[in-house]
Amino acid sequence: MFGDYSIGDLGAIFAMQGFAGLILFSVYVLMALGLAIIFGQMGVINMAHGEFMILGAYVTWMTSNAFQTYLPALFPGYFFVAMILAFIASGALGMLVEWGLIRHLYKRPLDTLLATWGLSLILQQAYRSIFGAREVGVELPQWMLGSKQVTDTIEVPINGIFVMCLTVLITATVAYVMYKSRWGRQVRAVVQNRVMAGAVGINTEKVDRYTFGLGCGIAGIAGSAFTMIGSTGPTSGQLYIVDTFLVVVFGGAASLFGTIASAFSISQAQSTMEFFMSGSMAKVLTLLAIVAILMMRPQGLFALKVRK
Repeated sequence: MFGDYSIGDLGAIFAMQGFAGLILFSVYVLMALGLAIIFGQMGVINMAHGEFMILGAYVTWMTSNAFQTYLPALFPGYFFVAMILAFIASGALGMLVEWGLIRHLYKRPLDTLLATWGLSLILQQAYRSIFGAREVGVELPQWMLGSKQVTDTIEVPINGIFVMCLTVLITATVAYVMYKSRWGRQVRAVVQNRVMAGAVGINTEKVDRYTFGLGCGIAGIAGSAFTMIGSTGPTSGQLYIVDTFLVVVFGGAASLFGTIASAFSISQAQSTMEFFMSGSMAKVLTLLAIVAILMMRPQGLFALKVRK
């Protein structure tokens, strides 16, 4: 099978596949971080997570068009503004949904699944009515185009490097907020014992609302990053919701480190196998391997105590 390739060629191919796996890993982490907070910390099965991500993608698209039309001189920096707006829009919608719907369904995970699945259909139709059924794409700034020459045979896309750097920054920020900040300690206190947390003066309803909003806001940032690798349509989020849940469940509920380890394992396995076989077969084999591991370790790679 490798007769047509030299050792150097094989090394370059595997290096490129490994980097492609890192880009996929970055996308998985960005998508799964918000879901890990909502599902792992709050026990809510949010089937509309993909639609919150796509809201961020649409906000990025609108910001791109606005800068092109009204602020062309500042267009090279529009993406940073778009990420902030995507976080605010998705986070605000998330807090509204938590107040109007989710807060009535805590401790009823199957009900949250049905309710958020219905919400996802509503949001898809809303996007279709507002933005149209056709997929849209953003125009990247000039500095994000092209690739960087690492060696004579290996090139890496600049936008892929940007996505990886963004993932590291967002992950570090989330880790600090959840494990070092006062608010993060309140979240973990509510997760471990809601009654006792309320007894010591923690506003558990406020913590729930902000936690859900944070998870949805991170999904909005993932949507901004998504515009660099794919086009945006009303149903685009549904293409990634299964992979996102797979990452979270395989890593272990409520475990940030587990989410990262799971995303890395799945992305590298899938990217490496795509060199030997078709993309669909690589995904099937990856899924079968995950199912086999979960049968032996149903709590995931790294399990933490979740809300009772």
